[in-house]
Parts: sequence; C-alpha cells; structure tokens
Amino acid sequence: MANDAVNRDRALAEIARRVPAQRVLTSPAALSAYASDALTAFRTVPEAVIVVESTDEVTRVVRTCAEHGVPFVARGSGTSLSGGSLPVAGGIVIALNRMNRILRIDAEERVAVCEPGVINADISRAAAAHGLYYAPDPSSQPVCTIGGNVAFNSGGAHCLKYGMTSNHVLGLTVVLPDGAVARLGGESLDGVGPDLTGFFVGSEGLFGIAVEVVVRLLPRPESVRTVLAAYDSLAAAGDAVARVVASGLLPAAMEIMDALAIEAAEAAAHPGYPAGASAVLIVELDGEAGHVDAEFRRLLALLGDSGARSVRPAADEAERARIWKGRKSAFSAVGRLSPDYIVQDGVVPRSRLGAALAEIDLLSQAYGIRVANVFHAGDGNLHPLILYDGREGGALERAERLAGEILELCIRMGGSVTGEHGVGVEKLAYLPRMFSSDDMSLMRAVRDAVDPAGLANPGKMLSPT
Repeated sequence: MANDAVNRDRALAEIARRVPAQRVLTSPAALSAYASDALTAFRTVPEAVIVVESTDEVTRVVRTCAEHGVPFVARGSGTSLSGGSLPVAGGIVIALNRMNRILRIDAEERVAVCEPGVINADISRAAAAHGLYYAPDPSSQPVCTIGGNVAFNSGGAHCLKYGMTSNHVLGLTVVLPDGAVARLGGESLDGVGPDLTGFFVGSEGLFGIAVEVVVRLLPRPESVRTVLAAYDSLAAAGDAVARVVASGLLPAAMEIMDALAIEAAEAAAHPGYPAGASAVLIVELDGEAGHVDAEFRRLLALLGDSGARSVRPAADEAERARIWKGRKSAFSAVGRLSPDYIVQDGVVPRSRLGAALAEIDLLSQAYGIRVANVFHAGDGNLHPLILYDGREGGALERAERLAGEILELCIRMGGSVTGEHGVGVEKLAYLPRMFSSDDMSLMRAVRDAVDPAGLANPGKMLSPT
C-alpha cells in the first residue's frame, strides 16, 4: 500500500507538470462531484480528477499512469446507470467533457468526426443543416456523450429499426492502456480485416479511451408518423406489440409505459397521456412519405383491433415532441414518486414479454416495492424502475434483491442481463450466470491481452477470478 501511494504521488506530480494546475483537481469538494455516476448507490472518491482538453493530454496522462501502475477511469457526463464510470479507489478520473468539438462533418460521405465529450444530441443539431442526423437516441441524449455511448454501446427508443451505437460507429482513434495511440476502422461502411471498431465499442473502458469517433449520419426521414395507444392492461399493450411485429411492419420505435411511469411522466413533463390508462404504447413509423402513409393506415387498423381504449395519432410535430418528451423523461420523472430508485436493464425474447411483466408484477407484490415499467417493447429491452426510500433501514438491500431477481428472470427466459446500460459494477455477479466459465475465461484473456496490468477501468464488467 505504501508503494502504491508513492507511485501515485509520483504520477500526479508528473501529470501536474504536463497539465495546467487548474485542471488537476484534488480538493475534497471537487472530487466529491466525481465520486459516483448516475448509479448513486455506489460511491468512491478518486485521488484526483484530470480535466483533459486534447488527445495529447490523454496520451500523456495514460502513459504516466501506466509507468507508475496507477488505475484510471475515463468519464464524460457521468450518466452511466450501471456504475461504469465509478472511480477506482487509489486511482484517477480522466474527465473528457472539454474534448467536446465536432471536428468535421462530411455531408457528401455522411460522416461526422467527433471528440469523445461531444453531447449525443449536438451531433444531430450540427448535421441538421445538411438534412442529416445521428440515429442512436438514448433517453439521456441531451447530456450523455458520444464517448460514453461508445463505451456502453448505447441504444435508445429507435434502436428497433436503426440499431445500437455499434451500428453507427465507423472508426475510432483510441489511447490504449499503455498510452499508445491506435486507429481502428475508418470512414467507410466497408471495413477491411477484423472489425476492431466493433471489438472496442461496448468494452466499458477496459480497452482504453476513445479520443476521436467517426459516426455515420443518416438522411432525415421524409415523413415521420407517431401514434399513442392506451390500454387497460400491460398484457394488452404487449399483445399489440406482437400484432404489429407479426404483421411485417418495422416501426422505427415501439415503447410501452405502465401506469406508474405514466403518472410520473405526467407530473414532470405534462405530455397529455390518457388519464386512467394502465399502459400506453408509442409506435413511430418513418421513411418515404407515400410508404409511411400506407403503413400508417395498416398500423392504425392493427391498433384499433388490439383492444386499445384509445388510439391517438400525433396531429403535428409539436404533439409528437410532447409524446416523446413524456417517454424520455420517465427515468428522471420517477424521482417525483420516490426519493430513490434503481433502473434495471434486462432483456427477454419478445415472445416472453408478457410473461416477464407478469412475473415482475408478482415480485413487486412479494417484496412490497413499487416497480414502474418503461421499455423498448420492440426488442424486449426492459427498464423496470424499482422505487425505494434509502432513509429506511434495509430498503436499498431489499430493492437490490428485487433487481437481482429480475435479472435472474431475464436469464431464465433466454434473455440478457443488459440491453444497453452495460455491466459496470452493478451486474458483476450476474454475467457469470449468463455465460459459461469458459466464456468468462476467454473474456478475461482478451482483456489481459489488451491491458496486462489491469489499469483501465478495473473492477467493471469482469469480476476478479
């Protein structure tokens, strides 16, 4: 431990010579702001936070950490819901927020080159002048960064049609755990050789830090049509999703919210969801105008026959925006219903969605803990929000046990313990229940090959052997 402290002090002294003093944070007040991310149940105060502004600074800091054996964690906006950017005891945080420039937009090639601290929504804002946009749209897109999206392979409401971050990142410049700089992929959809870009996306910081990201841009759809359907039960809303999928339609998005989530969204964002509904289903189609109009007529007929208590197409862009504001505010809005909550992120096959929701309801009753359900219905990605009051003795532990049972349920039904939030520290115990020991050994061997010293975001995704 003494040697660790000496090495850490030497590393910080060397970093302080390379990075301006005002961007080397060591005061208790400054460090406190970085002690947790959006998973606030976990908290670790780092030794220092280094606010970097360039690839050269990231390289120097990482190289210094490697030379002195100091662990490091990269952080953007800190919106990780799995503790993926939680600091490491005795380590430093490399804050990337000031690396927030869109370096280039090539409208002809339909690509944008971004630094890791660029806010997700800012890419689409910058591309709008060219009639283009960036498709992945996590609920936190007004604040989350593209570097974090890359680390956790973020999705969003429209991933049903457009896929995850990995489907939209063409190339990366990365600083590896030893401080070396590597370029992966390029600016073309057609890569040559192994897909090293895909290998890096979703690695949760274990393979280093992305310092430049090449993303593909898509033309803005000619037409977008959105409809809100209300149901008297979650099961009926789930059956409606099955009807839409079976019909051959491919919506851009299909989202369901239950009564508790509706209550929270109404209190926070006032989207005008139907009063008294047990569930609402949001379905959105986009594409060429004539094609969308024809599909929208089919969609309205399907929803009309699905037992919906009401089916309301968005009359204009303003109403569409209100519908989506309610959905995308749901995570933060439940704070109006409970002082604390856990956001889970499991996946079940679409065919098991109804059964999964029924079991979650039974678990909620058994634990006496309210659960608000918000989910990407089209791909079975569940986001149960488990509400508790941390001021009550044992409340967090009970909520965590319930969250664990939901993850076990997802595994049992042939799904996954995470759809887009990552493993982080929250799900360390559950990955080995989803994968065999041979699979886990292979993952660790790959991590060790890239980072033999285990300095890059240690303690995340892969638990110690």
